[in-house]
Amino acid sequence: MPPDGMVWIPGGESQMGSEAKMARPDERPVHRVKVDGFFMDATEVTNAEFKRFADATGYLTTAEVPPKLEDIMAQLPAGTPPPAPESLKPGSLVFTSPKSQGEYWWKWVDGANWRHPTGPDSTIDGKDNHPVVQVSWDDAVAYARWAGKRLPTEAEWEFAARGGLKGKPYIWGDHDPYEGKPRANIWQGEFPAKDEGADGYLGTAPVKSFSANPYGLYDMTGNVWEWVQDWYRADAYVTDAKNKLTLNPQGPSDSFDPEDPTIKKRSQRGGSFLCDRSFCASYRPSARMKSSPDTGLVHTGFRCVKSSESQK
Repeated sequence: MPPDGMVWIPGGESQMGSEAKMARPDERPVHRVKVDGFFMDATEVTNAEFKRFADATGYLTTAEVPPKLEDIMAQLPAGTPPPAPESLKPGSLVFTSPKSQGEYWWKWVDGANWRHPTGPDSTIDGKDNHPVVQVSWDDAVAYARWAGKRLPTEAEWEFAARGGLKGKPYIWGDHDPYEGKPRANIWQGEFPAKDEGADGYLGTAPVKSFSANPYGLYDMTGNVWEWVQDWYRADAYVTDAKNKLTLNPQGPSDSFDPEDPTIKKRSQRGGSFLCDRSFCASYRPSARMKSSPDTGLVHTGFRCVKSSESQK
């Protein structure tokens, strides 16, 4: 039997990436990969699960600790003035719908963390079964180690998300996500001004609110972005495509994002409740996102995997 809360992903060969019209450059070219079988969490790690870890270990997430000046300066272009010492307070980034055109919708909020996702006055009370958010890649790795698991590679994640459906634009097949019954927790309305919540949710949804994919995995589209193991490189697939077949790809050995060259980043997959067709259309199994490993966001969480020599 699979470990509690996990499902068996049989592994095999697959095409990774996309050449579809909506695909972005870092999803190209399509290339062949093969992954061994593994166990994967059926759902994103929930608030209740992360609380058990934090309570058992006394772990403080990145957002609960004041940022270090040297870490901030290492991510800024040379010559950038340092921030004022009094600004170095624990907190995280929160999405706020802009009130006027051109207003930036991500804001640093002191006191925002996994227990208080949008700031010190917010709470996760009553949301035990929602995915934990405002966790950095470092936090996700710490939880996975405690649980005797690890983060999936990008290749494992995409293979699992597709659920055996080859070459399809969405995890459920070809149907447009905005037609018919809602299939995932994504943005409905005018982005970024107003989410109409036509799928029943504003912000995160409880895990298992939508149908599982053919492998029995929930929310592989939408709800929250999920951290994966790999360093992010925009040109990673160009390198991988030079091989006829790559077995168990582990991703690049370092990170480079030409849009943000001073910051090393880790990859994220799956899209979130903020994904909209007019902005990113990242509710597709091939879509990639990236962020620095010390960054927590109100729409980012994770799930874990576990290697196995054979199915149990």
